[in-house]
Amino acid sequence: MAKRKGSSAANNGNSGNLGFEATLWAAADKLRGHMDASEYKHVVLGLIFLKYISDAFQEKYDALEATRETEYTDPEDRDEYTAENVFWVPKEARWSLIQAHAKTEYEDPKTGKKKNIGQLIDDAMLAIEKENQTLKGVLPKDYARPSLDKTRLGELIDLISTIGLGSKEARAKDILGRVYEYFLGRFASAEGKGGGEFYTPSSVVRLLVEMIEPYKGRVFDPCCGSGGMFVQSEKFVLAHGGRLGDIAIYGQESNSTTWRLAKMNLAIRGIDANLGGVNADSFHNDLHQDLKADFILANPPFNMSDWGGDRLKEDARWRFGVPPAGNANYAWVQHFIHHLSPKGVAGFVMANGSMSSNTSGEGDIRKAIVEADLVDCMIALPGQLFYTTGIPVCLWFLSRTKGNGRFRKRNGETLFIDARKMGHLIDRTHRELSDEEVERITKTYHAWRGEKGAGEYEDVPGFCKSATKQEIQEHGFVLTPGRYVGAEEIEDDGEPFEEKMERLTTTLYQQFDESARLEAAIRKNLEGLGYGG
Repeated sequence: MAKRKGSSAANNGNSGNLGFEATLWAAADKLRGHMDASEYKHVVLGLIFLKYISDAFQEKYDALEATRETEYTDPEDRDEYTAENVFWVPKEARWSLIQAHAKTEYEDPKTGKKKNIGQLIDDAMLAIEKENQTLKGVLPKDYARPSLDKTRLGELIDLISTIGLGSKEARAKDILGRVYEYFLGRFASAEGKGGGEFYTPSSVVRLLVEMIEPYKGRVFDPCCGSGGMFVQSEKFVLAHGGRLGDIAIYGQESNSTTWRLAKMNLAIRGIDANLGGVNADSFHNDLHQDLKADFILANPPFNMSDWGGDRLKEDARWRFGVPPAGNANYAWVQHFIHHLSPKGVAGFVMANGSMSSNTSGEGDIRKAIVEADLVDCMIALPGQLFYTTGIPVCLWFLSRTKGNGRFRKRNGETLFIDARKMGHLIDRTHRELSDEEVERITKTYHAWRGEKGAGEYEDVPGFCKSATKQEIQEHGFVLTPGRYVGAEEIEDDGEPFEEKMERLTTTLYQQFDESARLEAAIRKNLEGLGYGG
């Protein structure tokens, strides 16, 4: 079941909503008409992106205009914008022009040709790409297609025009990023099992990031979806007093539309990332062959059966065994290990079957990885966290520094955490982890690693257990946390056993008597109706 991943968050409660996202979504969704969510996604997110860069440009333009006579600034000087990392927006692509013609035709002053709003937006996207090479081939350019209702498109433009997205104040509050994340989450939900491949729920992304703490170094995601791991990594660095340049970001994405989504998602946040010049398959066209990453964060497709494994039998990445052609789970695991630096740590999502499967040699591969002492921590998560599948998933954490890192040496040990009872429903079908639950899990892990300020680690029955390699061997190298953490301790209520049994037995017999009384009454009523047995 497919599921790629990518973006960080939606209406997740982790940072709070701005107040208008739901209203914007409801209004925009009404305009969707008969268009599929997967198609409409690019229509809306493209316009939001265009509004953002136009707002940022206009704010700088107005500032230059205000100092034109005193400081001889020129608001039409392209260099004034690029010097401050503001996208240059040519005249024919500015939001003011698009908004003015949202419901009327535009006559091109150069050609005299009339354009509807869809054609005007397509031309604006082309003009922006031409002037900003980092966006080349990224922006959606199919607004002129006949299937897109131009009246509704105009209404959507009017709606987006009411929200300031690119001003310094808006950027400080990350308004655009939060709106973008909200829409990504809602689109993932709307697309259901057939969509959401670009999206990893924000609470899962945040848990991964808080676990491996990518403070400084190279961060890599070879199946990056819409870039959520990168966004959250940057947020983590800034939240802990670091600088944006402290981490170097590398990614790869096979789906072309999702790759463009990631490029836009990172561009609106000013995040510089090497996602390769094109979309590409990580197994068959590894764009970062020589990269050894300090941190790997990923959410690869679950149980992918059509990954072309038959053509890669002799691949150098399969150090622990050739993964089966019918399931890419252990191809992904070994791809991550292959790209880890000597001090690297990887955190990634996997289907639960990866923890226990013994088919097609997967058990032997898992055994070899355990014996190599790479498995740092395993976390079992609750079901319903993902938009693409309701099945529960797990998180793997692999580390090359268990015995030689700067924290407590954990040679030959693995931490197991059972978080299956965590999470709360945010709607009828989707669950998310709370801030407190994420904190409990991460603090347990960091305490186990002996990190300063994390407190002392201790096993908690039913929740966490530090197991030795010998114990894992005794369980047949199965990595399911439930095998190790045991049952949760039940708090003693202080009532003596004999008294409790007498009380419960008395209650039970009273219920038997009540049951007999009700049965007799029901039989009597049925007999009165002529249905006596």
